Formats: sequence, structure tokens, C-alpha cells
Amino acid sequence: MGAAGPLTASGRSGFHAVAAVRKAVREFMRTLPESAAESLCVAVSGGADSLALAEAAAYTCRSLPVTALVVDHGLQTGSDEVAEKAAATARELGVGEVRVLPVSVSGRGGPEAAARRARYAALREASAGAPVLLGHTRDDQAETVLLGLGRGSGPRSIAGMRPYDPPWGRPLLGLPRATTRAACDELGIVPWQDPHNSDSRYRRVRIREEALPTLEDVLGGGVAGALARTAAQLREDVDVLDDLGEELLAAARGDTCGGADEGRRTAPELSVPVLESAPGALRRRALRSWLLGAGVRELTDAHLRSVDALVADWRGQGGVWLPGDFEASRARGKLRVEPAAAGIITTSHHR
Repeated sequence: MGAAGPLTASGRSGFHAVAAVRKAVREFMRTLPESAAESLCVAVSGGADSLALAEAAAYTCRSLPVTALVVDHGLQTGSDEVAEKAAATARELGVGEVRVLPVSVSGRGGPEAAARRARYAALREASAGAPVLLGHTRDDQAETVLLGLGRGSGPRSIAGMRPYDPPWGRPLLGLPRATTRAACDELGIVPWQDPHNSDSRYRRVRIREEALPTLEDVLGGGVAGALARTAAQLREDVDVLDDLGEELLAAARGDTCGGADEGRRTAPELSVPVLESAPGALRRRALRSWLLGAGVRELTDAHLRSVDALVADWRGQGGVWLPGDFEASRARGKLRVEPAAAGIITTSHHR
């Protein structure tokens, strides 16, 4: 199929899935800030979701430079050939520029987590600040919500993926995976089937192939859509609470000029009396933002609640160790976070 294939398809009856994907992209682009829409990137794996998205972006965003970014993780024999085929298909679908990004996958958390980190880092660097469209569908959102529920990781996780979390854009969160597959059928292209997507060693695969179908059967269908709607509703609540948490953080930090003092921003002290007067849900949001801003990473709920106990359950306890060798401590009515001194004895974050 040549570059004119999708244009021909748009003029024929029966191309409902292609039209649905294009409509989703068009509506998403209307929500972007004007300054963010000078160019556009699409992450393309060669699967149905990303290929349908690439075609829709090329078709609906003809006034913008659109670049397809194909990440080669190098985890399987012939991965370079898969990447080149995905790139060639993206060109056939009308994408003007295509780049293949080889990455090295290593580090903590197993191959799935390491591959994700490497992929997102490569996409972020290659996009140079432009929005990057990702092919996550309603089914992916439902799987994410179930994973969050199973881990007990709180409302932020259950709220799922955001439609736009710069630079990442997800126009297809309202569409089922079946629509992208149908779109590829309508366009006459055969997407790549990633063997990892059927490997039951991965928890997400088992949720997709076992847990969700069982729930659909037991609850009479519509579960994926219901989970996605729940995520959207919860995300609105989370956003409001996060905004209130930022206001509390500014008050506890004593900001009077919008955080212009860089020293206060990177290593601030917080007022315990200000934090004490706030509800726990807002206080922990303020503390989370404060700790992340100080450079603490991989915070768990246990970490956060141990730091919160320095305010809400103060008994003169010592400091709290945090990932990255940071310590949060309380003295003279102030909370402080800083790199932990060598050999210092701190309280456990497991309470």
C-alpha cells in the first residue's frame, strides 16, 4: 500500500474503525495548548494500536510535522527487523518522518520495567519537547486500574493514565482495543504481534487474558469501560486534591513570592503547625510533593505515612530513612529533608 492508501480509505463506506481512531486523535488535538502543537511525535511499535494511531495522526494533523518514533529494545532476535518493518509501515501510512531508536535495556525491576524506562527515556529525548502520542486504549486503562487495585497503591494509581501528561498524549483511551485492530484490517495492514503480549509470566498479560474476561463473564460485560470511567472520575477528584495539597505545601513552606528562592525550593523546611491543622489526605499530598521536589524517588505509601507520623503522631522519634539515602526529620517545629548522614540511625518506614 502506498502513501495514498489511507486517503482512499477515507472516501469509502464501511471504514468505521479508521474514522473512529481519526476522530479520537482530532478531538485530542483540540485539547492541547496552542504552544504544544507545533510538531507531533507518535510512538510506533508495529502493533495494531500504534499503527492505527500513526495513520490517524498523519491524516488528521497534515498541517504539522509528524514523526514516528520506533524504539528497538533489542530484547528478541530479529528486533531490528521488526523495528524497520514498523518504520516502513508508518511511512506507507503517510507519516512524513520516521526514526528508529535502538536502546539498551538494563537495571532494576525486571526486563519489563527496564524496557519501559529505556523506551520512555528514548522517546522523551527524541521528541525534543513535542507531544508524543501513545497507543494506549480503553483496555490498557482497565488493566492499569486493576493492577493499581491489586497493589493497593491508592487513588493516584487507580485513576489510571492521563489523556495528556506532557509530553505523553493518549488519544485512544476512550476506544477499545478491538477498534484499532479493525482499523488495521480496514487499512489492509498486518500489525506485528509482540510475543511478550501473550507471555503469561507477565502480570498484565494474565490480567488481560484471564482476570478481565472472568470479570466480564461474572458481571455481565462492560467491565473494561466501567473501569475506565471510574479512572476518569477518580482522576478529577485526585486533581482537585493535588491542587489543594500544593496550596498547603506553599503555606507550610512560607512561600510569599511564588517559590522564586531556589534554595528554599530545593531544600525547604516545612512548618509543622501549618501541616498539623490540615486533613491527613491533604497533608500527605503536600508531603509527597515536597519529598519528590527534594529529589526523593520511589516513594511508597509506607514511606509517606512514616514521614506524616512526624507531624500527626509525634512522640520525639528519630528521622525517617527514604529511598536515595535521604532522611526526613523534625526539630523545633520544622520538618526537614536532606541526604542522610553516614551511619545515622533512623526509624524504619515500616510501621
